[in-house]
Amino acid sequence: MNSIDKAFETQLSNIQKRTDKTLDELFELIKNSGFEKHGEIRDFLKNEFHLGFGDANTLAQVYKKAQEPPAESSGAITNKVDEIYSGSRESLRPLHDAVMNAFAQLGDFEISPKKTYLSLRRKKQFAMVGPGTKGRLEIEINMKDIPATERLVEQPPGGMCQYKVWLTDEPEVNEELLGWIKTAYDSAG
Repeated sequence: MNSIDKAFETQLSNIQKRTDKTLDELFELIKNSGFEKHGEIRDFLKNEFHLGFGDANTLAQVYKKAQEPPAESSGAITNKVDEIYSGSRESLRPLHDAVMNAFAQLGDFEISPKKTYLSLRRKKQFAMVGPGTKGRLEIEINMKDIPATERLVEQPPGGMCQYKVWLTDEPEVNEELLGWIKTAYDSAG
């Protein structure tokens, strides 16, 4: 166990001692509070148990992480991708598959299907892939301090990703795109 993991475990142990509650008991109290947003849960823990900001924030993060559904099986992901690329978007499926095959060369990452796109995550999200407008595949990339180009379009502040790239053909899955994705992948993990 590295020193960060050890510090994290010590912090959780200290929270349980301070509150005289197990994590399961704390999670049940959070659940019964009716609060769902991270900030609401953190503030509830600060007020209810007089925890400091750091402890309340960590406990809120651990609770929210525990509420996430388990990673989906590859069969479930395939079914969701089939659904996303049905109807008028069906023609984008080969391009989507080419992108995902290229991205798989980066290493391990989690694929989290959403309603209209796939979220690609390591410790945090590094990209989103899904059908876009005008018959294009849309790739949103989460990275910072990269100069925008005509192809790499900077997005307004406050969004989930800082850049967007549209693809219409497999040759566009090239070294330039993979370089941007690798930058985002490396910073997410």
